[in-house]
Amino acid sequence: MKTPQLPEVGFPDVGSFIREQRERSALSIRKLAEMTGVSNPYLSQIERGLRKPSAEILRSIAEALAIRTETLYERAGLLDGYEAPGISAAVSADTKLTKSQKQALMEIYASFISNDQEDS
Repeated sequence: MKTPQLPEVGFPDVGSFIREQRERSALSIRKLAEMTGVSNPYLSQIERGLRKPSAEILRSIAEALAIRTETLYERAGLLDGYEAPGISAAVSADTKLTKSQKQALMEIYASFISNDQEDS
């Protein structure tokens, strides 16, 4: 008999975003824990959406990951006005891309969008 899956509790948006940023920064949970003063298990629970971190913990994580604190606050629902980033914001924020790569991606994306509108 299969064990029933529990519904996902809580706060997956901020947790999955933190995990993504941590992985992009090539940091282990252990290293991020050292940098923030937050325990490994607690960080893991945050990333899995099981715990809602405080504003202070979010600030520590943001500093360690070199991202804006407000970004984490918005994703955690602590600030109003959060909208999921668009394609251009995501491309602009990607630190692995060069300026010319970002420009090329945006040109390709713009061509797809204009083609989609023409096809409609």
